[in-house]
Amino acid sequence: QVLLVESGGGLVQSGGSLRLSCAASGRTFSAYDMGWFRQAPGKEREFVATISLNGISTYYADSVKGRFTISRDNARYTVYLQMNSLKPEDTAVYYCAADQLYKTGGYYYQQNSYHYWGQGTQVTVSS
Repeated sequence: QVLLVESGGGLVQSGGSLRLSCAASGRTFSAYDMGWFRQAPGKEREFVATISLNGISTYYADSVKGRFTISRDNARYTVYLQMNSLKPEDTAVYYCAADQLYKTGGYYYQQNSYHYWGQGTQVTVSS
C-alpha cells in the first residue's frame, strides 16, 4: 500500500507560479514511478508529467512542456511539480499517482497504469 497526499495548490494569477508536493508513505518510495495528472471541471483526467523511480527520465504533456518541471526527493518520499507561467487553462484538481511501470509495462501517460492515487489539490489560475 502506498499512501499519497498532495499539497501546495491554491489561487494564483495568470503568469504566476506554484509548487505542488506529493508526500508518500508506506512502501519504498524509490521503487515507484510517479506521475501527475489533472482534471478540469467537465473534463476527463489528463496526464501532466511523470518521473521514473530513479529520477532520470521525465516526460511531459505538450500543454505544459517548458513551463512545468517534475522532480523527486527519494530521501524525503516526495515528488514535486513546479508550475511556472501558469495559464487559466491550467485550472484543475491535480493528482499524484504511483506505480511500478517498469514492472507492469504500463504507459506513463495513461491513468489506468497507476494503482495508487492521492486525493488531489485544487489549482485555480485567474486571468
